[in-house]
Amino acid sequence: MSRDNRDSSANSTNATIITTNQGELQRPRNLLDAISDIQQYYVIELKGQEIPAEFLTISRTLELFKVGVRSGFYEGITLALMSPFFAFYLFPFILRSPDLTTRILFGIMPYMMLVINTFLCSYISRYYVGAITRKSINALFGGRTMSLLIKAFLIYIFYYVLFRLSTPAHVWEVARHFGSWSQRIYYGYLDILPKLMPVATEIASLMAVAAVVPYGMSYLLDIWNRYKVKKNALAISGR
Repeated sequence: MSRDNRDSSANSTNATIITTNQGELQRPRNLLDAISDIQQYYVIELKGQEIPAEFLTISRTLELFKVGVRSGFYEGITLALMSPFFAFYLFPFILRSPDLTTRILFGIMPYMMLVINTFLCSYISRYYVGAITRKSINALFGGRTMSLLIKAFLIYIFYYVLFRLSTPAHVWEVARHFGSWSQRIYYGYLDILPKLMPVATEIASLMAVAAVVPYGMSYLLDIWNRYKVKKNALAISGR
């Protein structure tokens, strides 16, 4: 092959160039950054180029895992703080008789971050096409799933212990330190006491669903894609 032909081949726009010095790449700071990285891997693998799983280094995999952990942590914190505010204060004492629209509007607010991020994670399940995308998505979802499930368990245990300790005597022991507000706090807390465990169950269940559903969708979609590839290969080979 002549030098001109070699230069022409090297400069061909059809050549796929992969950069392996991943240490110089910007680390993903949030869920959107991680999804952007996965999209880049998807474009490379979609072209049919075989990339070894080792292309995604341990350091890069851990970064994606940590992004997943942070995502689950922030979602859990938001839900754990906002949901009690709406359930135990806003509706019982401020919006005593809200109409249906107001109740729905304010009722979904504590869950918006969880819902949005769950849809984002479900969206990237379509990028499950090869070794790199599979490894990166598993790292991201693994961190998010672990974080949400642990937080769901801890929140449920916290509410359960609080409920068991909330006898009238214990509640009054705390409320009496608030002076003129003592009786109001005492009776107000006893009014919301029956709602503690239903709210705890709701929060924990939603976190568990948000943790499992995106991962489960990706896993099932990957199985389906592999099945189609195997079926097409058998059809081509005539077996």
